[in-house]
Amino acid sequence: MRRISGVFDTTYHLDMMVFRTTRHRIAMLLVMLFFLVLPLFSSPFWLAFLNTTAVTVIALQGLNILSGYCGQISIGHTAFMAVGAYSTAILSGRYGVPFWLCLPCSGLCAGLTGVLFGLPSLRIKGYYLALTTIAAQFIILYLIKNPFPEITGGAIALHVPDVTAGGFILETETHFYYLIMGATALMTFFAKSLLRSNVGRAFIAIRDNDIAAEAMGIGLYRHKLQAFFIGCFFAGVAGSVWAAYARVISPDDFTLTNSIWQMGMLIVGGLGSTLGPFFGALFIKLLNESCVVAGPFITSLVPQFGAQLSAALIEMSFGLTIVLFLVYEPRGIAHKWEILKESYRLWPFSY
Repeated sequence: MRRISGVFDTTYHLDMMVFRTTRHRIAMLLVMLFFLVLPLFSSPFWLAFLNTTAVTVIALQGLNILSGYCGQISIGHTAFMAVGAYSTAILSGRYGVPFWLCLPCSGLCAGLTGVLFGLPSLRIKGYYLALTTIAAQFIILYLIKNPFPEITGGAIALHVPDVTAGGFILETETHFYYLIMGATALMTFFAKSLLRSNVGRAFIAIRDNDIAAEAMGIGLYRHKLQAFFIGCFFAGVAGSVWAAYARVISPDDFTLTNSIWQMGMLIVGGLGSTLGPFFGALFIKLLNESCVVAGPFITSLVPQFGAQLSAALIEMSFGLTIVLFLVYEPRGIAHKWEILKESYRLWPFSY
């Protein structure tokens, strides 16, 4: 890994640190200060945009650990978000469990469910594993809708109680902004720290060459199940936070289409990079908002077929974006960001 000139890692502890230098720590403090004061200058629309994007980032961090680092393709990640969301709704709504206890419990429920559906990874991989995760998407949503509708609400929306902190009720976008951003920062730090540990390095070895990793003494089955548990734990936390924020959840919030969108965001942002989920979620969300604004304009320009084109503009732009990134930049925006950083560090000898 590249270092700034004059910075050396003399111990394994320094090598595994997330913030190695004083410059890194100061930069992180400035970023945190910026996000702390951001609600003072933002409208409710942009706060809602940031809240939904941040929830997506939490889920994408888990998907990135599972698919980007460990190489286990998952196209049913939103279903594990549903497990976390419904766990929070049931625990808090029926049993009166505080949200702060529901949050880790929802992550554990989603993680254990992920281990159950990750068991086929012991025998299959690649596209076959992707089909298994698609099956998880349909099985989980079926179990939510049908066997016990009196508990899960079935196909009907389920209400989530208000989130309270010391008698203070979280109601506005600003209140949830601090909750969601705090959860995003904590989960991102956990993901970054995990990937610098022995477990994270084992994930990368399995992704690059599982046969060679096993020959080096890495337990494939144990680490694959760990990847499923951790990745789905992140999804469960994201689902729990989303349930608290939305206050009303239904199976329609966790469809296969949403799972495909999440995988597309990760491709655009960059697989195998902690910043990839941020870049991907922000890029696709901004693209969607741009399409919403451009839709009426296109309809006014071409009335004959403008309405049909406007209705499908978001899906068309998403598909086109995925194709362009796969062809011209398969490593995503995060790779371009790394190139930009290196050229800045090496200037004027960046060639």
